[in-house]
Amino acid sequence: MQTLIKIVLTTMVAAVIFTVGAGAGFAMRDYWADDQPPPQAEQDLALYWEVWNRVREQFYGGVPPDANTTYGAIKGSLATLNDPYTVFLEPEPAAQEKAQLEGQFGGIGAFVQQNEAGEIVLNPMRGQAAEKAGLLEGDVLLAVDGADILPEMSIEDVVNLIRGEVGTPVALTVRRQGETDPVELTIVRAIIETPSADWRLLEQDPTIGYIQLRAFTERSSDEINDAFDELITQGAKSFIFDLRGNGGGLLDAAVNIASQFLRDGVVVKEDRQGEGERVYNVHSGGKALDQPVVVLVNGGTASASEIVAGALQDTGRATLIGEKTFGKGSVQLIYELSDHSRLHVTVAKWFTPNGNAIDGTGLQPDIESLFTEDDRANGRDPQLERAIEFLQNREYAGK
Repeated sequence: MQTLIKIVLTTMVAAVIFTVGAGAGFAMRDYWADDQPPPQAEQDLALYWEVWNRVREQFYGGVPPDANTTYGAIKGSLATLNDPYTVFLEPEPAAQEKAQLEGQFGGIGAFVQQNEAGEIVLNPMRGQAAEKAGLLEGDVLLAVDGADILPEMSIEDVVNLIRGEVGTPVALTVRRQGETDPVELTIVRAIIETPSADWRLLEQDPTIGYIQLRAFTERSSDEINDAFDELITQGAKSFIFDLRGNGGGLLDAAVNIASQFLRDGVVVKEDRQGEGERVYNVHSGGKALDQPVVVLVNGGTASASEIVAGALQDTGRATLIGEKTFGKGSVQLIYELSDHSRLHVTVAKWFTPNGNAIDGTGLQPDIESLFTEDDRANGRDPQLERAIEFLQNREYAGK
């Protein structure tokens, strides 16, 4: 038997803050491997069953279902590798991961947030199913299909209740400001395309185009291409590229997006055990090859984000402002397994164009600028302010 494998650069540093979580980092490239176990593995499994059969016979209180036992055994075995990125995902989180990277999923089209009181607040996406069904901004979710939203539920728990197969209905009970009684809504789940990027001209200086990228998905390259088309047409002369909190994404998207800023050269180098170095080169046709660029980074900038930031820093094409990045520079393969679960296996390390390792180290910004809890509480963004000041004072020294 053979199993299709996909190469990944993955990290789990970003929290789920709305109907999709921050991404992992995947490079879609085919690879084949033999699934037949070696003789020693068969002996080890025989010992496993010898132990488990005794437990099944004697354990007081009964044992969990076979699937749970199998998943637990797999996770326990992987834990002995002491590698946080070699992981096993059960079918449900595996499906969520796939949907996040595709940039679309079956849902209602609403952002899910938790307020200071611990309540789950919904805000509909413009033009999506939730808005069309009458969901209003600020509605507080009380129940999904009659099941109460409990205080101990996480945002991810709530998202899992709301998501489902496209075309199926989900009933929401919400509390709405100005209404005495709860409001009942029935929303038919649809394919929800989740944008990974936002862009605009800055009010402080309309010659600066601001682009925020939340994840590197299958849609990101087209979105960034559209961003440059619009911003340049509107008069942008320089750019701030915000990768703060971006936990990674598709490697192909990272190479494509880095190539928007670079004429030629290397984006990233990969060193795989037994295979030597592989180089990912710049693609031609970038739309921001000469304009001054600042990249905003912080401790949540990881994986594919570090590929882009590292390439622009090494080539002198952009100035990094903010805080040291996460430091995730290993490469994983993803096995698509028979029950729709997934296995991530670390197989290589990646390096910036100048050969600098990122894994466990991170990127140091060219200009350090901290973002404190006091800044957050008072609505300040000193890192963005520093980037604007940098561009306005023409401190840029890139190529």
